[in-house]
Amino acid sequence: MLCVGAASCTAQRPKTEDVIGIITKVNNYWQQTHPEHERSFWDNAAYHTGNMEAFFLTGNSDYYAYSEAWAEHNEWKGAKSDNKSEWKYSYGESDDYVLFGDYQTCFQVYADLYNVKPDSQKIARAREVMEYQMSTDKNDYWWWSDGLYMAMPVMTKLYKLTDNPLYLKKMHEYWTYANSIMYDAEAGLYYRDAKYVYPKHKSVNGKKDFWARGDGWVLAALARVLKDLPETDPNRPEYVERFQTLAKAVVACQQPEGYWTRSMLDPEHAPGPETSGTAFFTYGLLWGMNNGLLDKAAYQPVVLKAWDYLTNVALQPNGRIGYVQPIGEKAIPGQIVDANSTSNFGVGAFLLASCEMVRFLNNH
Repeated sequence: MLCVGAASCTAQRPKTEDVIGIITKVNNYWQQTHPEHERSFWDNAAYHTGNMEAFFLTGNSDYYAYSEAWAEHNEWKGAKSDNKSEWKYSYGESDDYVLFGDYQTCFQVYADLYNVKPDSQKIARAREVMEYQMSTDKNDYWWWSDGLYMAMPVMTKLYKLTDNPLYLKKMHEYWTYANSIMYDAEAGLYYRDAKYVYPKHKSVNGKKDFWARGDGWVLAALARVLKDLPETDPNRPEYVERFQTLAKAVVACQQPEGYWTRSMLDPEHAPGPETSGTAFFTYGLLWGMNNGLLDKAAYQPVVLKAWDYLTNVALQPNGRIGYVQPIGEKAIPGQIVDANSTSNFGVGAFLLASCEMVRFLNNH
């Protein structure tokens, strides 16, 4: 049993109808308080990945319409430059960062919208960008852990729509590079990027500093990739093994209260709960059980404890999701994260976890 702490195995299984009620409450609150659509950058796109899961689960056409209107607002594009000679992929938020994964997350949503109502226009820009990227001789596009969530599932979704094997080949090349600079085999966890590799960087207590949301992005990315990756893909066993290794490492540092602290191996670095990392972990672990990759007896107590935190601490009475660390790239000592700390991507993560919880309850 992978339970940690005295309260580990006491959390109760929720009821399916109650979880669906939570999804409705949370998503309606977000959409009602955010009627204006914003740019296609990663934070908004990550919300919409959760919104589309809520649509697929509930069939609520308002959810589809909300993401479709956002896609139309952004002209079904990420970064909008048409001059390929200026396309970049380091860090930037201007329209020339077309090859930067944070501006490609939206393509996941466009592909989901396409699958419901096919129209080649919806994925034309996604294909143009990703197929140009694959035509280059570069393999270092994914240099930060978040980028694995932002871009890996784009590759598998577009593979399913095009049957172009280059998507899977290049995904593995980019993934291999990412592992070479961020993965710590001893810990089974990912550093946020090369700046944070131990011992060059340490937590306040001299430990390896793994950022919860960063590892949450990776576990969720692998779940979303494996969902669409063909069983016959020669690299599938590698992704499965890494998913299982990461899941085991994540569980080992869950706090007794059900959440994960921002610095996973040093709770004192930035104490207290954090919802986005916790929600992504909950989603990934539930997906693993739902798809036969993680043992139910071992992992169910972990997700029930996390769910207890997500619904009794993070979820506020009005439907707001609190305790979400603001946009950043690390655990910051002294940063205030409280019930009023919310964000688009945190809501998206909560929706992913909630939808997967419904599937878990229905499956088991």
